[in-house]
Amino acid sequence: MKRFFTILVVLGLYEPIYSGGIYICKYASEADIKIFVADYKSEADLCVYVAQYKSEAEDYDQIWYFVDYQSEADVKIHYVKYKSEADLIIFFVDYKSEAGWQQQNKFRGRIRRQ
Repeated sequence: MKRFFTILVVLGLYEPIYSGGIYICKYASEADIKIFVADYKSEADLCVYVAQYKSEAEDYDQIWYFVDYQSEADVKIHYVKYKSEADLIIFFVDYKSEAGWQQQNKFRGRIRRQ
């Protein structure tokens, strides 16, 4: 079994459990977390940087990579219209260095399903 995993890693076929994939659900009932996008950074719990590559988002709550299929996602989100409906308030930033937690939150360190 150990050899099997070694071969998968060498061939690049093994993908880590936490790969940072985010899928946007159409309905709130399908989502793991309901998200509200703030207009201002100061209103947000989490500042999010959107990565171009899935490998950039591994093991980071603040760096997201959007996937096209629900089966590829680590977390399913749904955008809500009102702040009061949200589990988490985010603000999208342009630079990776700006991303991170702004407020203590019940999701800190647990954005990805475990």
